[in-house]
Amino acid sequence: MVPEAPSPGAPAAAGGPPSPRPGRGCMMVAMDTRAPAMTRPSARAGPPAVTAAGPVGVVFDVKRGSAEDGPGIRTTVFLKGCPLRCVWCHNPEGLDPRPELAVAAGRCLGCGACVETCPEGAVVRGGDGMPATDRSVCVACGRCVDACPTGARELRGATWTAAALVDEVARDRPFFDASGGGVTFSGGEPLAQPGFLLACLRACRARGLHAALDTSGYAPRAVAVAAGAAADLVLFDLKHPDPARHARFTGVPLGPIADNLRALDAAGIRLWLRVPVIPGVNDDERARDGFVALLATLRRRFPVWLLPYHETAAAKYARLGRTYPFVAPAPAPERLAALAHALRAAGHDVRIGGEARA
Repeated sequence: MVPEAPSPGAPAAAGGPPSPRPGRGCMMVAMDTRAPAMTRPSARAGPPAVTAAGPVGVVFDVKRGSAEDGPGIRTTVFLKGCPLRCVWCHNPEGLDPRPELAVAAGRCLGCGACVETCPEGAVVRGGDGMPATDRSVCVACGRCVDACPTGARELRGATWTAAALVDEVARDRPFFDASGGGVTFSGGEPLAQPGFLLACLRACRARGLHAALDTSGYAPRAVAVAAGAAADLVLFDLKHPDPARHARFTGVPLGPIADNLRALDAAGIRLWLRVPVIPGVNDDERARDGFVALLATLRRRFPVWLLPYHETAAAKYARLGRTYPFVAPAPAPERLAALAHALRAAGHDVRIGGEARA
């Protein structure tokens, strides 16, 4: 294998399943945290596609000031919708492609403003007198969100045109320029909104904004390669090297993902590889050997980030009216070290933790 030419901080160098289904110093100035302009689609509406203003997509968050989603200071855009169902998923609001209502019960005063304003009758008072939402009736119209005096209710998912979204993230250009950063498109699975994603990536390139794509790689081959070519960097997540266990823990086959990884490698696309290390899932010796063998099938060697599991998602699930399906301790330090050692012995540059700074 030929080592990849660019280092983790360097500038970028310039199929799949069936179609349907590290930075430098920065200026010490305050990030602009004003809420971005957006519109609310109905949860019952079909997925957005193209309007007169161009491709439209659904985004559930725009996070500024990230140091863990590529080089430098980054603004990370989280697209809704994901075909995977990883049991440890930390972004449950990214699974469903439609907008969803999130409720922080601890902030609720029980005033009943949401009960009075809901046009669908989805919010009623429960046996304890507190508002309760019937999510089978809720259409995520957002009226209860506007009525809530404490911000206990929030709509996760807003519609953007590609042009408006790139205008929004371009406001952070001074921070990108000072740190070697840029924009990262994450999710969910951004490849699940291919037309919108490609329009965003191409608009970023036209405006000189460094754009990274954070993906599981599960998409039709043509989509994965086109998006990889339009991005300056692809952060490619590898969940498990064993096909049976990959399917068990993520709900999708490994084959198309591995094939897309090899296709991106063959196309000369700049890649960083990221492995979420999950206790009891992919931190044993067999998985360790499997990751080494999988990466040995690539033509080039790439930086590899090992991302230790941490239990921070339970509150997100509760706000969406769901139960977190996976609980585990943090990975044992010796197992993280053993995986890092095995990959380094195979010639890979390995980092532990998500932050891109050296």
